[in-house]
Amino acid sequence: MEHANWNGGRSPMETQKIENWMPVETSRKAKWWYSSFHNVTAMVGAGVLGLPYALSQLGWIPGVLMLVISWLLTFYTLWQLVEMHEMDGKRFDRYFEMGEHLYGPKKGIWMVMPQQLTVQVASTIVYCVTGGKSLKKFFQLLSVRGLSDIRQTYYILVFVIIQLLLSQTPNFHKLKAVSSLAAIMSICYSMVAFIMSAVEGSKEHYPRNYGVRSHTSAGITFDAFNALGTVAFAFAGHSVVSEIQATLPSTEEKPSKVPMWQGVVVAYFIVIFCYMTVAVTGFWAFGNTVEDDVLITLEHPYWLIAIANLMVFIHVVGSFQVFAMPVFDILETTVTKKLNCSPSKTLRMACRSVYVCVVGFIGICIPFFGGLLGFFGGLAFTSTSYIIPSVLWLEASKPKRWSFHWFASWSSIIVGLLIAALAPIGGIRTIVVSAKTYKLFS
Repeated sequence: MEHANWNGGRSPMETQKIENWMPVETSRKAKWWYSSFHNVTAMVGAGVLGLPYALSQLGWIPGVLMLVISWLLTFYTLWQLVEMHEMDGKRFDRYFEMGEHLYGPKKGIWMVMPQQLTVQVASTIVYCVTGGKSLKKFFQLLSVRGLSDIRQTYYILVFVIIQLLLSQTPNFHKLKAVSSLAAIMSICYSMVAFIMSAVEGSKEHYPRNYGVRSHTSAGITFDAFNALGTVAFAFAGHSVVSEIQATLPSTEEKPSKVPMWQGVVVAYFIVIFCYMTVAVTGFWAFGNTVEDDVLITLEHPYWLIAIANLMVFIHVVGSFQVFAMPVFDILETTVTKKLNCSPSKTLRMACRSVYVCVVGFIGICIPFFGGLLGFFGGLAFTSTSYIIPSVLWLEASKPKRWSFHWFASWSSIIVGLLIAALAPIGGIRTIVVSAKTYKLFS
């Protein structure tokens, strides 16, 4: 099947050489369960630990309702992306290639690529923060002499060094072992958070207040906005779906959407199970005193919570790479195209190392987990998960007005626009409030 490419101006041989070297298209040997691992790794990430906090900002009923609506809408938009991966006799291995095909080389690319890149970059920044915080908490809980009092900055640096090494993994297919381990870790620490929250919630002596955490009208409003972004952040895997599907083989008899959808269904039911259990029990156990990372709130038994924090660290090590791989692909393709550089290991090392160092530095400067989830969740994640898939689908399939697909697509677009407009406001306020007591590089 013909695949779309964006290396205009090059000879077919040069274009094929570059495409064969790019991390997205190097291998098409993946199985359907690889897509499950990649999708679970992309979805059940740092965002799940912030969901009890989101419920404390929205309240019981609005919080759970928002989770269910978001799951249904993003499940539908994920189906749209999987279906559109192959259309009009072409294969679109990158998210922005769909936009380019449907809306033209300028409008289509700029409609998708900036939003997708923002999601990838934001995710990797948040994972730097999460990795550093989790590793520090691990050593604190174990009271390891000489390590428990080290600044969080240095733990983020450790995370960045590990990413510098892993970033040299050539492509998604070579990343399957890391992604599989990360997916398993995400399920395990979600279950630890769920079970231990349920245990804490069953203790009568713990005082709990199930009202929203703010006590002023302005605080309640801004917190609700931030919570919308936190929920949106939890459904961020759409930005890498096309690149994951690109690793699957495809023929006219069995297009890649068949095994991809198998993997997506398995992954998405794991997602909703983890999300609902962690969100509900975390809020039930601690009420509106829950931290923006529920594992930070949990402290007993200390050894189990320490292990759970180590699991989070291992997970975000792999998740960082899943979200970074499309960025590496764009960086390397752009450099080979614009600067006329030949594909090489040196070019790969330079591009990827610079990227990892930049996002690591940003993570050190603004390590505010809750605010980052809300701000980035609303700013870009709603576009790639709620809005863009439905906009592309409406253009590609042109469903009849008031049909199911027309109604579902417009519902997703409207909900996405509301979140995109409100969530960044709450996220910025949360960051500003947190920054009042923060010292740079402390």
